Amino acid sequence: MFDVHVIDDPAAATVALEPVRSRLLFELAAPASAATLAMRVGLTRQKVNYHLNSLETHGLVRLAEERKWGGITERLLVATAASYVVSPSAMGPVAVDPNRDMDRLSASYLIALGARVVREVGDLVRRATDAGKRLATLSVDAEIRFRSPKDRAAFSHELTAAIAALVSKYHDESSADGRTHRLLVLAHPSQPKSDFKEPS
Repeated sequence: MFDVHVIDDPAAATVALEPVRSRLLFELAAPASAATLAMRVGLTRQKVNYHLNSLETHGLVRLAEERKWGGITERLLVATAASYVVSPSAMGPVAVDPNRDMDRLSASYLIALGARVVREVGDLVRRATDAGKRLATLSVDAEIRFRSPKDRAAFSHELTAAIAALVSKYHDESSADGRTHRLLVLAHPSQPKSDFKEPS
């Protein structure tokens, strides 16, 4: 099971976003049969089977085990990932793109950059998995509470200068064996913890 599966197929995204199927994906963190799921979600086994077939067809769940009970074979399915995210590429030509003309100081541009991360890294993870390799990445996540807008501006200036110096030191355009990496630095106000809701 993957930690995160990036869905880039529009049909698979439609299937995953349907409320009953989304609930079944949540319930399938551990292998379960249609009969077991039916009791958990309050639907008939036939309806659960209908939804499971759709999830399986789109690669969102897979067969974990088959058990034989007399003349009956019980199939246990499990989700292919612990969680899912829909790639902007599933939106086709209307997907957000930071290369389009937009204000680079706007929240819209920040969202477009985040969307590009999902699209690009999702594709890179898929390729690395197919090749039996791990994808080398770096993530830094921190919170900082500024005393004033003046301090925030000073921090931005110092951070920009530090990054420019590091890029100048390590970037080598002429390296034949080098590999280009994308570096993003994003900052936005933190959402109050009281605004976060657990999935029901």
